[in-house]
Amino acid sequence: MSRTDAPEQLERVLAMIPWLVAHRDAAKSEVAARFRISLDQLEADLALIMMVGVPPYSPGDYINVSYDGDTIDVWLAPYFTRPLQLSSAEGLALLAGGRALLAVDGSDPTGPLATAIDKLEAALGVTEVVVDVTMPPLLNELRSAAADGRRVEIDYWSGGRDELSTRRIDPGPPFFALGEWYTDAFCSLRNEPRMFRVDRIRAVRPTDERFEPVIGMPAARVYHPRPEDPRVTIELPRGASWVAESAPSESVEDLDGGRQRVVIAVSERAWLERILLQVGPDAVVVDPPDWRNAGAEAAARVLARYRA
Repeated sequence: MSRTDAPEQLERVLAMIPWLVAHRDAAKSEVAARFRISLDQLEADLALIMMVGVPPYSPGDYINVSYDGDTIDVWLAPYFTRPLQLSSAEGLALLAGGRALLAVDGSDPTGPLATAIDKLEAALGVTEVVVDVTMPPLLNELRSAAADGRRVEIDYWSGGRDELSTRRIDPGPPFFALGEWYTDAFCSLRNEPRMFRVDRIRAVRPTDERFEPVIGMPAARVYHPRPEDPRVTIELPRGASWVAESAPSESVEDLDGGRQRVVIAVSERAWLERILLQVGPDAVVVDPPDWRNAGAEAAARVLARYRA
């Protein structure tokens, strides 16, 4: 699992556990279809669930998972069934997190997680916590095209290049990750697979051309580093570890004083410039040499716009 996969997988696993506990001996194919993932990704998720436990991490302190055959059986260690004593702040945080998990594909809106959230709301006297996953205007059109195997023509705005282009794509099933909707599609303009953010698609026009639709939901990754994509080495100051956790980092080295040296695959220079602007001048590009002033140059352009 790469760092860019981790947030989506953790979110999905947290939604998957209560459903599996409530549906003992569920078929692997049923679980994969419900959570819109491949069977290989399901195996990886189940392996992660088996690592969830509490100190002192003895055999009875973990979530138990059996999935050697065609079915999955999950049961909880005694610790997980004990009542919790929560403060009001902890209860509200748990309530918001639970509502967010119910928005994940595959969550059961009437299952044990939903029931527990209802009870927590009643105990806290709160009834207004709502978490919605925003649906871009053209999401349903892409879903239909992906399911029917119909090539579409789109007008797409690139955030990295600030450019609007028209291209034909074979869309894959849209998926939600890192707060946005994406489709992993084959792009006729580039003649290779590309990832598109659905909210940046300005228009969708159906064509008479067809393609073989994807069956099931492949493992969702927002960015697939290509061999030709530049690898940039950056030294980050203390407190900027979020870069290595959210960016497609290929290596992370801890340095003195809480600093880090990371190697990141970069698809667009503009994307890296935004990261450097967020971190500030203490982020130092070490390699390649012609990228060392990327942050300073981006900051100068922004300041020039404000002066104008």
